[in-house]
Amino acid sequence: MELGLNETQQMLKNSAREFLVTECPDTYVRAMENDESGYATEIWDKIADQGWIGLMFPETYGGFGLSFLDLTILLEEMGRVMFPGPFFSTVIGGGLTLLIAGNEQQKQNFIPKLCEGQLIISLAVNESNSYWNQESIKTVSKKSGDKYIINGSKSFVDNAHISDYIIIAAKTSDSNNDISLFIAPSKSEGIKQTLHKTIGSDKKSEISISNLELDEDSLIGELNQGWTYIKKIQEFGAVGKCAEMSGGSQEVLDMTVEYAKQRIQFGRPIGSFQAIQHHCANMAIDVEGIKYLTHQASWKISEGLDSKREIAIAKAWSSDAYQRICALGQVCHGAIGYTKEHNMQMYTRRAKSAELAYGDSQYHLQNIENIIGF
Repeated sequence: MELGLNETQQMLKNSAREFLVTECPDTYVRAMENDESGYATEIWDKIADQGWIGLMFPETYGGFGLSFLDLTILLEEMGRVMFPGPFFSTVIGGGLTLLIAGNEQQKQNFIPKLCEGQLIISLAVNESNSYWNQESIKTVSKKSGDKYIINGSKSFVDNAHISDYIIIAAKTSDSNNDISLFIAPSKSEGIKQTLHKTIGSDKKSEISISNLELDEDSLIGELNQGWTYIKKIQEFGAVGKCAEMSGGSQEVLDMTVEYAKQRIQFGRPIGSFQAIQHHCANMAIDVEGIKYLTHQASWKISEGLDSKREIAIAKAWSSDAYQRICALGQVCHGAIGYTKEHNMQMYTRRAKSAELAYGDSQYHLQNIENIIGF
């Protein structure tokens, strides 16, 4: 594994940082926290023009055909500025699900429009008692003639309130193992949404599904094989969140070091005190750990290698390490870091949200135990 970036990746990183610094200042992030939609359409159109949405989709469907590692480089830069909006949920939750599980007709119908920024798609898997296992899915789909009738509920569905389509996971038999995926227009009769208020100020919805009627062509992938696809998407999502945490943790470290240089206490910068230096050093160790483990996992995914262990290690470590980084950043900043006017609290809140996404540290530690046969 090469730890450095190739020329294309470095260009992507540089251009992404330049764009995001200009288009996504903290004032925009704060505005979107209080905006019900959570994103500005003009910014969404700009990132579509950049080609970011179609970055890792095949050229056949209007994308650029780059690797998942390339996407994580972009996500790292997005995490650095806390980029708001439906990019992550649309590209990974929606687009990659269709790419992995969809038939050719579905790919042709949805992915080109998605790459152009014309579609927002959400993935609805989790329920109120969900812990990323099949048994937790209680939403049911029954076949009635040439229709599927779906009833149930979903929790914490990313950006469902602004999505054009929702991909729904539902049981298709009495067995917990028989899960299938269906794609439905978000405004379908039978779908009711309620927007949550979350600690990360991200836009997640509760979805109530009542007698939702879908045609047979709404089935994504093979009947009863949905959990296989969900597990694959969870792997992409977990590493993608690690990339966002990597960028965010680097920004927290940078702002903390800068503050330690400027804040004067007892007649000298607080960065001159050994305790603060130790805090910053421990933060830097965790930052590098997140970067390396994320790079390793995303590289293995991109190379088509067995990456389950590396994915679990990366998400388990990053979820806890980002919490430690933010906690030490808050200690170094003192009271000002907890005020609404300071950016530190924004990263701390998002760290908690990222920790829980696609499995928390305890979930992935259990995966590691299972993989190594502990």
